[in-house]
Amino acid sequence: MTNGLWALAIVVLFAPLLVDGSAEPVDFIRANDLASVRFYVAMKENKQPRDVGMIGLGSMGFGVARSLLRAGFRTHGYDVRKETLSQFSAEGGIACDSPAAVGSACDVVIVLVVNAEQTESVVFAEAGAASAMRPGGVVIASATVAPSYPAELGRRLAERKLWLLDAPVSGGAAKAASGQMTMMTSGPPEAYAACEDVLAAISAQVYRLGEALGLGSKIKIINQLLAGVHIAAAAEAMALGIREGVDPQALYDVITHSAGNSWMFENRVPHIIASDFRPLSAVDIFVKDLGLVLDTARATKFPLPLSAAAHQMFMMASAAGHGREDDSAVIKIFPGIKID
Repeated sequence: MTNGLWALAIVVLFAPLLVDGSAEPVDFIRANDLASVRFYVAMKENKQPRDVGMIGLGSMGFGVARSLLRAGFRTHGYDVRKETLSQFSAEGGIACDSPAAVGSACDVVIVLVVNAEQTESVVFAEAGAASAMRPGGVVIASATVAPSYPAELGRRLAERKLWLLDAPVSGGAAKAASGQMTMMTSGPPEAYAACEDVLAAISAQVYRLGEALGLGSKIKIINQLLAGVHIAAAAEAMALGIREGVDPQALYDVITHSAGNSWMFENRVPHIIASDFRPLSAVDIFVKDLGLVLDTARATKFPLPLSAAAHQMFMMASAAGHGREDDSAVIKIFPGIKID
């Protein structure tokens, strides 16, 4: 069905409810999200909800899982943390004891873990998802990885008659939970065709960058270059302001209404002002991601001086024991400042 026909379905299905005032369709359907409508149509046609797998229930992955549940998918999840699985189950998810258990139940499996090594483990280990998935299934790989990795991952999945969508994401935990992530994707048309409804449920924007696996990951690491440099610059600016006796809240208010603002400044500096370094995205994430950026550029001898400086800042913070704190804790490398 085209989006236009789905829009017509909304009117046809919910017009009677609007007339008698017995329901509020807007509570059921988010703007620009047709996944809930598809689920409702499936129920009207006596079809079972679709089974979708979610491997990795961190701050981003759990948000994605919540979006899938809200859209009506039977969502199967796996994470190494038992307490996270218990919370997932309490919210309506189906907790699985291994990636293979997720794969055996689902034709679409989203993998949103930290890196390529973890992706390898949950997909190809003895109890990995690929060993149990049916031919024609799709793995949506959303970890931030080196751009060379997805092609190899796709080749190995193809040997098992499985499709791969290279699909790193951006937007943070809040947008993951609201189904408004940005997805930078590449892969074969067959992969998209098999999971369009899933992508619609978890994202506000899906960029289709081509069929070559790795195109999505190339753009993701460039995004991470900018994100990491902006966080490091925001921390440096706030550190200077604090050292010079400027009120941190006043500095934040002025900068967010001035040309020096950035999305990362606006989003991360409140963590610094509140001295709240509980991790949404950790310092060590940018040690890894900026490392990927520099490795990619080094292969062609391309200079990235700002990225290198930012990477060293996150490395210093991690070495000082702040690796698992929020990435805004990079401000702690600056001497002579007090963060209340």
